[in-house]
Amino acid sequence: MSGLGSLRRISAPRPAPPTPEERCDFCAAGIGERHGHIADLDQHRLLCVCRPCYLLFAPQGAGGGRYRGVGEEVRRVVDLVLDETRWDALRIPVDLAFFFEQTGAEQPLAFYPGPAGATESLLDLRAWVDVIRENPVLGSLHSDVEAALLRRRDGEFSCHLVPIDHCYELVGIVRRSWTGLGGGPEVWRDIDAYFTALEARAVPVQRDGVR
Repeated sequence: MSGLGSLRRISAPRPAPPTPEERCDFCAAGIGERHGHIADLDQHRLLCVCRPCYLLFAPQGAGGGRYRGVGEEVRRVVDLVLDETRWDALRIPVDLAFFFEQTGAEQPLAFYPGPAGATESLLDLRAWVDVIRENPVLGSLHSDVEAALLRRRDGEFSCHLVPIDHCYELVGIVRRSWTGLGGGPEVWRDIDAYFTALEARAVPVQRDGVR
């Protein structure tokens, strides 16, 4: 090959390396981008799993003990009782937060998404107990795998009861799209799109748990 040909070959842009195929954390089978998750209660982490492995630990399956399947149902509390005073008492410094119970934790946990990922908030337990008292359905969530996702927008509040992996999906959206100090317009468009998609699949439920 001529020197010019060698130079062209060297200077030509190299093709991007193939994206590694994601594999099940249990059996190592290949899984697609959309797949199920299982909560590892000992390590407090989510595992990506294929459908057969997911069914072993799904809420209706035969699994148990250390692992618990993350469900798929999304519910929206249509008559939520929450106001600015109660929100401030929860010590949430932003307009988004999710609340859940974790095995081994002394009290419920609260996190909010930001440019650095999920940040834990110093939840006022008494204030959260008051919120649950007024909205009993929030106290029916399964530990480790379900969360109450609260949003404040234009002075109004919404609450979706979601699988915990949905919350971390939102955290990823915020982290990826955030720019500058205030987040920038793109991140808020992406957040709105996320909640629009969430609302489209949500099942309405009353704050007392009645559908």
